[in-house]
Amino acid sequence: MTEIPRSRWGFALGWIAFSALLVALLIDAQTDNPIVYVRIDLASLTLCTGLVILSAVALIWRFKHSSEKQLQIETLRIQAQASDERRRFLRRLDHELKNPLTAIHAGLANLADSGSPETRSEALNSVKAQTVRISHLTADLRKLAQLEIGELEREPVDLNEILEEVFMVAEEDPRAADRRLNLSIPKAPWPLPKINGDRDLLFLATFNLLDNAIKYTRPGDTIELRAFESGTMVTIEIADTGPGIAEDELPYVWDELYRGHATRGVEGSGLGLTLVRAIIERHGGQTTIRSRAGQGTVVAVRVPIG
Repeated sequence: MTEIPRSRWGFALGWIAFSALLVALLIDAQTDNPIVYVRIDLASLTLCTGLVILSAVALIWRFKHSSEKQLQIETLRIQAQASDERRRFLRRLDHELKNPLTAIHAGLANLADSGSPETRSEALNSVKAQTVRISHLTADLRKLAQLEIGELEREPVDLNEILEEVFMVAEEDPRAADRRLNLSIPKAPWPLPKINGDRDLLFLATFNLLDNAIKYTRPGDTIELRAFESGTMVTIEIADTGPGIAEDELPYVWDELYRGHATRGVEGSGLGLTLVRAIIERHGGQTTIRSRAGQGTVVAVRVPIG
């Protein structure tokens, strides 16, 4: 229990005593609307006025000092959080780079020691695959950096066209051949309103979401790409009946290079959802994810209209 300083008790009790005395005088008064006259000499009035001003200044200084201290504490907390996030990012980056580099080193060693054409071909294919993986990782990192400092090339964007194009690309993906893909966008009484944004980035965000759904679902699963108008926002959802995401992993899926336990065997850089969040936030929108292990996942992005 917090102990209240004696000075505050004294101040409070003083006001209580003064109020009680004033009430007693009013009750004892014979008139309906009593008038209280107070006589005070000039010196006492000056002293009281000075004390009131001094007290007010002291209270203002204390409030300002407390606010500055709270601001410093909050700044230190944010800096510590950013430092922790940076360390986690560097650890993940080290892991993502170490594996392909190790594979490249092993492939080159096999290439140097091998005499048969088949073994040399396998080694070359391994080196090529890991080189492509690193290339994709660095490209995604570069996109993230550009999103933080670059200006968006805004224009009126037709989301209906983007969603249809993304869906067509997904249908041509060989991995989607054994998935059931559905597209649901409004046609009547009017289509989705246009968004003031960067068309290429909005296409990339939507493509990454649908590509993730194809990548992490199983043969026979259903994937739905749907969109609808909601007040001043347009909501785009990608839903699937895949294996879902563990509840303790959901808070981290938007982090750079994060890979859940169930997805570490699947090819990817771990930056897909991070790029989606960065793109949507640059457009003044929000991202959310809901998932149930064994049932599926729904990823939603909301962007403002106009």
